[in-house]
Amino acid sequence: MTSQLFAICFNATRPEDLARFWSGVLGRQVADGPDGDIALLPPDTDGFRIRFLPSREPKSGQNRAHFDLTSASPEEQRRTVARALELGGKHIDVGQLPEEGHVVLADPDGNEFCVIAAGNSFLAGTGFIGALACDGTQEVGYFWSKALRWPLVWDQDQETAIQSPNGGTKITWGGPPVAPKTGRNRLFFELAVPADADWDAEVDRLVSLGATRPDTGEADDGRMLMLDPDGNEFTVRKPR
Repeated sequence: MTSQLFAICFNATRPEDLARFWSGVLGRQVADGPDGDIALLPPDTDGFRIRFLPSREPKSGQNRAHFDLTSASPEEQRRTVARALELGGKHIDVGQLPEEGHVVLADPDGNEFCVIAAGNSFLAGTGFIGALACDGTQEVGYFWSKALRWPLVWDQDQETAIQSPNGGTKITWGGPPVAPKTGRNRLFFELAVPADADWDAEVDRLVSLGATRPDTGEADDGRMLMLDPDGNEFTVRKPR
């Protein structure tokens, strides 16, 4: 049985503060995570958690992934931006153009995210977190489509996007040029293997699709650290 996207994780210098920020922005409930960490629960059973894990590694460079938040109207976009600023976010400049319509912000830990203008047809029907927008190759989009068995919903000019068969947040990759990786990613995927599945066989399947296992091997908490074809870290949780 295929791994499921259990969580999108943030390596955070202040996990509790970051959890409060994103809980306020997204309107999600804060809960204790499975390993004593802090998590935001998904809005439904098909969604993913957002986990905040302690890290002392400082942010270096622009993140390879960020959330795109949707808006149903110009007023809602303004409310989302205002709420984020009140909670400790700030405006940042990543080279966006005024005519693009989206607002680029950073959370209190410096992680970039966008509040998209109303009327974006690509993100229609996805929910508040319209996309996790990633810097990555076409190859990595193909890898994650096969790894999660999520269909490709966009594949053009080396840009790719996948979405769960149940709908919800899209995961997108912008194609080349891909910026060089600097340090460990702040955001990464955590996969969970169902209790009735063969964990070792699933790890082998991911390797056969193009993942690699770095020398660090298995973490003490029962999660296998792996790298996707673009060198992005992800973990695979053992069944419990």
